Amino acid sequence: MATKGSVKGIVSNLVTIEADGPVAQNEICYITVGGVPLMSEVIRVNGKNAYAQVFESTRGMRIGDPVTFEGHMLEVTLGPGMLSKNYDGLQNDLDKMDGVFLKRGSYTYALDEEKLWDFKPLATVGDRVTAGAWLGEVEENFQSIKVMVPFTFEGIYTLKSLQPAGKYTVEDNIAVLVDESGVEHPITMKQKWPVKRPITCYADKPRPHKLLETGVRMIDTMNPIVEGGTGFIPGPFGTGKTVLQHAISKQAEADIVIIAACGERANEVVEVFKEFPELLDPNTGRPLMERTIIIANTSNMPVAAREASVYTAMTIAEYYRSMGLKVLLMADSTSRWAQALREMSNRLEELPGPDAFPMDLSAIVANFYARAGFVHLKNGQTGSVTFIGTVSPAGGNLKEPVTENTKKVARCFYALEQERADRKRYPAINPIDSYSKYLEYPEFADYVAERVGAGWIDQVSELKQWLIRGKEISEQINILGDDGVPLDYHVTFWKSELIDFIICQQDAFDSIDCNCSLERQEFMVRRVMQVCHTEFSFEGFVEVGDFFKELINAFRQMNYAEFDSDEFRKQQAKADELVSQRAKN
Repeated sequence: MATKGSVKGIVSNLVTIEADGPVAQNEICYITVGGVPLMSEVIRVNGKNAYAQVFESTRGMRIGDPVTFEGHMLEVTLGPGMLSKNYDGLQNDLDKMDGVFLKRGSYTYALDEEKLWDFKPLATVGDRVTAGAWLGEVEENFQSIKVMVPFTFEGIYTLKSLQPAGKYTVEDNIAVLVDESGVEHPITMKQKWPVKRPITCYADKPRPHKLLETGVRMIDTMNPIVEGGTGFIPGPFGTGKTVLQHAISKQAEADIVIIAACGERANEVVEVFKEFPELLDPNTGRPLMERTIIIANTSNMPVAAREASVYTAMTIAEYYRSMGLKVLLMADSTSRWAQALREMSNRLEELPGPDAFPMDLSAIVANFYARAGFVHLKNGQTGSVTFIGTVSPAGGNLKEPVTENTKKVARCFYALEQERADRKRYPAINPIDSYSKYLEYPEFADYVAERVGAGWIDQVSELKQWLIRGKEISEQINILGDDGVPLDYHVTFWKSELIDFIICQQDAFDSIDCNCSLERQEFMVRRVMQVCHTEFSFEGFVEVGDFFKELINAFRQMNYAEFDSDEFRKQQAKADELVSQRAKN
């Protein structure tokens, strides 16, 4: 029998409930306000009192309002029909909602219950299966979506029956499993899973090492991320976080893209809704939205739902990973998620940590990032969830708690800098402060040596050394003046500028330069490094600047031309001629 209760106290979205039976941590309950049930989650239990965060506005709620506990945690419904969908943080289908504004207490079903799916069996009657095993598949938007043994099943089951190929809905029974006690379990195409628990139906989770190509030079060349890796993009307002996320989403070698808009301004989320249906996948030429899921929880939606949105997105990502797919999950912004945690922690009167964030913020962030990863499935296939979050530190302060705690767990750090953005050097990723710890992995070094060529990581390290030296000289020139430093300092500075303009900067709105293949990146790095290793002859620092400006322009025209085209080779010849004119014999 379901536990009942009544409202005892209200502090904004935190409601104290007196329960008449057992209640569990993270259990879902519904508080009825004026005949409308409001979804809530228990976040603390103290004796008969349960403290719940309400995922809706609590306006009009009164002491004594009835509460019904559901006996399960916050769950998502997993199955065919999720691709191209726009959900809110509780997995309500926003396209099914009426009106411009979401009505309080209005909940919709995540899947299409009536659509017929063309099912093909993959297993055989008599097979011994465990949770996550593939029973069959359906095609959705040209993706093979696997029908799996529910993740909640424990132990080994025998496949008693399996429907033949045909058309079925997500509600139809497509298989019957028998457990070791002889009890039969009917299986449909859909299943439910609590969002706060990671899906662990895999054989092994090794350290990831395969490069995830994004087409962005500042990532692929300078600070690479891998399939199943983690990274984050901190930066103040106006430094290009959203544009960079869009570029990665559009170009990265991923089968599925999930975008979690976690507490961002509504106009930015509207842009995602408006732009993504119009974007084409550069790999297939089909609409990008076909393989995209958007979880939208804007800043004007209830704060408590922000926390749910990132977990909902991660659980959906883990579901597709269990099918052997490469999933890219982008969260914008985890700062808003942390603010939701802070708000509920403060209302619970917990001991505050730095900047009033929860004391266990570090553990919460670490546990969430740990759910990403590259896995070996039990059937020998592989899948991955690559997670890239953005952080919006107040005033661009990268020492604030969310950035600092994320820095401890994310392996890639892409620091967006206001100064670079003001100078229109996009992407405004600081090439010196940013890093990728995957460059230190021996298995990654072996993979890159095979994929790109031996010595690639050493070349990347040398690029960074040139940039560091160029920054040091720039500061000296600012203090001492152009004629206060030796001529060779000017040459070194301009060589670092060549690296910055040609490798670090990229035009996200140019049809060619926006997406740079790894082969092209390797070629351009090699050409630029040849210039850096060349000794030049100049009379004065004015000649140095004039020469390198002309050389940079020739290289930039190469970036805007199709790789190895006539125009590309023409600009390459121009650059070679410029270098030969000034090179020392």
